[in-house]
Amino acid sequence: MDRTERLYKIEKLLRQHQTVSFAALQAALEVSRATLKRDLDYLRTRLNAPIEWSRAAGGYRLAAPADPASAAHELPGLWFSATEIHALLTMQHLLTHLDAGGLLTHHVAPLMSRLNALLGGEDTEAAQVRRRVRIIGLAQRAVQPRHFQRVGTALVHRKRLALTYAARGTGEVSQREVSPLRLVHYRDNWYLDAWCHLRRGLRNFAVDAITEARLLDTPAKEVSDAKLDALFGPGYGIFSGKRIRWARLRFSPERARWVASEQWHPQQEGKPQADGSYLLRIPYADHRELIMDILKHGIHCEVLGPASLRQAVAAEVGRMGEKYF
Repeated sequence: MDRTERLYKIEKLLRQHQTVSFAALQAALEVSRATLKRDLDYLRTRLNAPIEWSRAAGGYRLAAPADPASAAHELPGLWFSATEIHALLTMQHLLTHLDAGGLLTHHVAPLMSRLNALLGGEDTEAAQVRRRVRIIGLAQRAVQPRHFQRVGTALVHRKRLALTYAARGTGEVSQREVSPLRLVHYRDNWYLDAWCHLRRGLRNFAVDAITEARLLDTPAKEVSDAKLDALFGPGYGIFSGKRIRWARLRFSPERARWVASEQWHPQQEGKPQADGSYLLRIPYADHRELIMDILKHGIHCEVLGPASLRQAVAAEVGRMGEKYF
């Protein structure tokens, strides 16, 4: 019986009986006195179990809280092995870098503090996770925490937002009233899918391009997930659109070894060729982001179709040639 099983059993015995003697616990667990003492100490000091010794009753029992209303809520069966704790701590490390705006971190901070306590001090594996794992966010744009928090609050409470938004493409600054629908973390940056009451339609907003955000009392307009997915889900990248085309790309044998194991889109279709090259079909609604990813492969990626995409890539290459050569 490992320690996790023993902890379960101790808790079960204490709940089944008002008081359990040390001898009874030892006999049930079939362990030495020293092991049982360590298990009881672990439950009390690391897991905050309200176990106390009653001299009058001659055994251990679960203490009743002085104020039932302030007692911590218990999650039955929430015991973690060392491996699971390490995985959760790694998740926390990832979240710290992902959630630069602080919307999610404070919700899980109490749990993570407990997990850190379970593994002990700074000389443990938990500290090694923080030291040895590095998250490198490329092209990550800074988001004002106050704006991020207000967007999150509006999402949770289903309220509208009054935004001042500076569009990246045109530089146009506009005032928008939006009903936030969901936050999307994509390529190290945050985006807001929302119903724009100015444009009377679904729009996508880069959170870092929000210069002002004010929470309104007006209830947010609800839009079904199916409708959101129909607009934002089918095409490649973050840009939305109703008309879906299928890009046909051929990668050289050299680059095929990497591309064959990549997921560009959930609905992509890939097929290795006899000469070692790789054919990839992916749906897209807006070619702007797709062109950027095609060009990063240079001569190793050939656009087979559609013709409009070939022309757009050729035009972009031509402009690059005029500028640099």
